[in-house]
Amino acid sequence: MEAVRLRTSDRAYLEIREHILDLRLPPGSVVNEQSLATDLGLGRMPVREAIARLANDRFVTVFPRRGTIVTPVTLDDVFAMFQAREAIECGVVHIVARRATDADLAELRRLVTAADRAREGTDHEAFLRDDHAIHTRLVHTVCNALLQAPAERLLLHNLRFWRSYWAARPARQHTMMSHDALLTALEARDPQAAQTAMRAHLVASRQLLQDAF
Repeated sequence: MEAVRLRTSDRAYLEIREHILDLRLPPGSVVNEQSLATDLGLGRMPVREAIARLANDRFVTVFPRRGTIVTPVTLDDVFAMFQAREAIECGVVHIVARRATDADLAELRRLVTAADRAREGTDHEAFLRDDHAIHTRLVHTVCNALLQAPAERLLLHNLRFWRSYWAARPARQHTMMSHDALLTALEARDPQAAQTAMRAHLVASRQLLQDAF
């Protein structure tokens, strides 16, 4: 089957978004269309289209006639993010516990095992990638196109925040939350226990931030 070719503006969107997610473009930094176009080897128009999409997704903020910056992440934004994640992800795992196939659960176990290895070594970047993969996999397992796009976008904002947070603070094992209780509930195919485990996971993460600030 022939691979689908990305439009130039789609490529620009994905590449600029990756620069934002991995902090090459940190929160609050100026986004220069011409510089990005030159760096990416693209025209200015697809970069401009990409920036408009990124603004719609809240990764950048456009100030008319003044310029564009990477959207800063305030503490209020972070707590709103946790609220949104609780609303979405608790429902996601409730569905996953009822619908997941043996293959789905085997893949989740593989991802949780990888995250546990990263936790033991206090490799926060590896843990963040594995954690992101777990939560994204849960969303994909539901197989709901209306849910998938906003949930994935929310999880990318979460990834960006934690990269920024740990860039300024040493990561420790207790600050990298385990997924063991969630996996146990999913493997038992217990929707209520899965929902409870996900809520506890998010509450513990939020409490970590409240204690820090």
